[in-house]
Amino acid sequence: MPASIFGVLARLGLQALATYNGESIFPLAYVQATGCFTMGVGLRMKVPFGNFYGPLYTAMTTGFCGSLTTFSGWQVDIFDSWVNSGQFYRGGLRDFIDGFTKTWVTLVLSLASLNFGVYVCGVVQPYIPAPRPPSKIVRYTLTILAILTYAATLPAYFFLPHNFRHQATAALLFSFPGTLTRYLLSINLNPRLKTMPLGTFMANSLGTALLGFFRVLQGFPSAVSPDTCSLLQGLGDGYCGCLTTISTFAAEIGTLPGYKAVSYTIISWITGQLLLLVIMGSSFWTGHVSEQMTCSFQTS
Repeated sequence: MPASIFGVLARLGLQALATYNGESIFPLAYVQATGCFTMGVGLRMKVPFGNFYGPLYTAMTTGFCGSLTTFSGWQVDIFDSWVNSGQFYRGGLRDFIDGFTKTWVTLVLSLASLNFGVYVCGVVQPYIPAPRPPSKIVRYTLTILAILTYAATLPAYFFLPHNFRHQATAALLFSFPGTLTRYLLSINLNPRLKTMPLGTFMANSLGTALLGFFRVLQGFPSAVSPDTCSLLQGLGDGYCGCLTTISTFAAEIGTLPGYKAVSYTIISWITGQLLLLVIMGSSFWTGHVSEQMTCSFQTS
């Protein structure tokens, strides 16, 4: 539970840090690279983590890295480039180049960061002594703290200033349900297909479709209320961001044979874009929904 919360906080913080005028690279690139590098470290430490405290490995990889990286955010970012939602003064060819750049840069950067994390951890690991496994009391204490940490997101949402809701607290509220949904889909569906991890594919596709739907709701001509707008933002950043993952996606690509890895990548990308084309594209081009957000957040 805390791993999902920390993953969301890291993602939102990195995006805010990397968003500025004249930025050299799109902000999500930092998010995906950081998450995949950490995932590489986690994969290399799977056996030591298992010997020390098994849930720590799941918390780091599925929880933190899976919540830090986002497949749905990547897909919507690409689609925003295709339709030029930022209303930049450029032609259709430049829109295509921008979306294509976000596609291949993310894929290359994620796979490279994953492998670099595995390599760096392999170099450092022999010099790190193995700690003793925690006692039963410590394990129970960690479990209680994990539950209390997630429980604290509810009062944080209601009692912290309202302008925190769209920035973080709404996303924290929906973070663990998104991670839990992805985990359940993975353990139940991944073994069913040998050609590709079906659970991760379903999680990424479902999260992308939901994020597109939430974006449409935020662009209605008759704007939703500020509280609803904050909740929609929280569902997008929290639930969809944690439901979908690039770090696991990259790790799975690395373990599949050549043609299966390529087909898994292409099918996942095309499915995401087709879903957004149906959900967002049809709403934009019929003139019923704005490509920019029409609702506003509370500022006090």
